[in-house]
Amino acid sequence: MAKLTYKDSGVDLATYEESMSRLPRLMRRTHCPRVLPWANGFAGLFKLDFAGGLFARNYKEPVLVSCTDGVGTKLKVAQLLGRHDTVGIDLVAMCVNDAICCGAEPLFFLDYVAMAADDPGLLEQIVSGISQGCLDCDAALVGGETAIMPDLYQPGDYDLAGFCVGIVEQSRMLTGQNVTPGDAVIGIASSGIHSNGYSLVRKIVLDHAGLKVNDKVDFSDQTVGDVLLTPTRLYTRPVRDVLNHYKVKSVVHAVAHITGGGLHENLSRVLPDHVDAEIFRDSWPIAPVFPWLQKLGDVEEAEMFRVFNMGVGLTLVVSDYYAESIQQQLNGLGFESWRIGRIVEGKGEARWA
Repeated sequence: MAKLTYKDSGVDLATYEESMSRLPRLMRRTHCPRVLPWANGFAGLFKLDFAGGLFARNYKEPVLVSCTDGVGTKLKVAQLLGRHDTVGIDLVAMCVNDAICCGAEPLFFLDYVAMAADDPGLLEQIVSGISQGCLDCDAALVGGETAIMPDLYQPGDYDLAGFCVGIVEQSRMLTGQNVTPGDAVIGIASSGIHSNGYSLVRKIVLDHAGLKVNDKVDFSDQTVGDVLLTPTRLYTRPVRDVLNHYKVKSVVHAVAHITGGGLHENLSRVLPDHVDAEIFRDSWPIAPVFPWLQKLGDVEEAEMFRVFNMGVGLTLVVSDYYAESIQQQLNGLGFESWRIGRIVEGKGEARWA
């Protein structure tokens, strides 16, 4: 009787080594001088401050900010399409877009990839997206973990998790406590569905409507797969630029990432209990993917706004006096924005005006 090996159980260490050999270049392209080398080490090393030059921060009361998230069942669309180079961007965005809500600068990122079987090409595609996402938000990809679990995942399946660590000076941290009546609510455009609600999206598009990923949608020249795999937008650079331009806390009072739960639920998370946010209906153009989904699935409008971002991926609560100039700055950076609401006295809720 032949002796059993690890390969017999579904894990090929030689293929695993090939997979790992493809990743260091994708990590190194994200590194800055604050990343310290540790060849073959067991952890990623990141220097909190740096002596002089471009990377000096001179922190006084630094607060570390940590976030974790995944991509959810959007991965099933990637698997159907056989395209895996964008979901890594989603992974990074879902984490760092949360971190910037308190005003943090992302420092570094780690990933966890769980797969049914070793596939060096597939892993390289996934991590190339993670690497690109880190580049786009100026975070260093300092490490990760790849787990091969043939008994937990079907062939071709995989799952992703991401972990971001950022930093903010305590004196400049955004907690929402400075939100006051008269403030303006600015909405910044999303790139589409982002990475929330995909169980409903797939139910509508693939099951209920019976569309295929290579079918054309009726509102653009894209395919269903192109629309559904559009990566989550990264908001780190525009938010950082606005915060650096207005260095006093009397300008930007709160930031909310619009994810599952929609605009009202997520905006209410950054409001103190003595104010409400009144949202103006029809104050922004709803991205065409959402009416398309609503019509295909015969979904109630309230359910659409409860599940999806509806075209607003991030909101800023700012002093009304500076709202117009902040919008001009955002638009100049290529981020379309609209004044979508105002702050009034209340009890910590976001509601329609």
